[in-house]
Amino acid sequence: MHSVPSGETRVRLDKWLWAARFYKTRTLASEEIDRGRVRVNGAAAKPAREVHVGDVIELRQPGIEREIRVVGLSAVRGPAPVAQALYQESPESLARREAAAQLRRMGAEPALAISQSRLGRPTKRDRRDLADWDRWSASLDDDRR
Repeated sequence: MHSVPSGETRVRLDKWLWAARFYKTRTLASEEIDRGRVRVNGAAAKPAREVHVGDVIELRQPGIEREIRVVGLSAVRGPAPVAQALYQESPESLARREAAAQLRRMGAEPALAISQSRLGRPTKRDRRDLADWDRWSASLDDDRR
């Protein structure tokens, strides 16, 4: 497992979240922490907060609320199996994630919802889209002018 050397046990929260592959970049992790979407041991956190083994981290990501316990420390982003070994998700969190995934699978097709909302008078955006389409559509009549 890629972990922090034994003499060094300090890892920033944003760096750990990035190394554990919750966010694609450290900048994204820092922004989410600053927006209050990450809590450590029930309290608001800052990106520079140190993470320790045993800390409980609550993450709010689009459509997902996770509760994880830190099992290992790493300041290096490694392969997914190594990243998954850094934390353990609570059973309640796993159940919530599975229920949300099930709802998404059983939900209505988004394209059908769009067609239903477009009945009747066109919106301002619809009119602009039609105007753009007329402007850029090619026809034989346009060439003869």
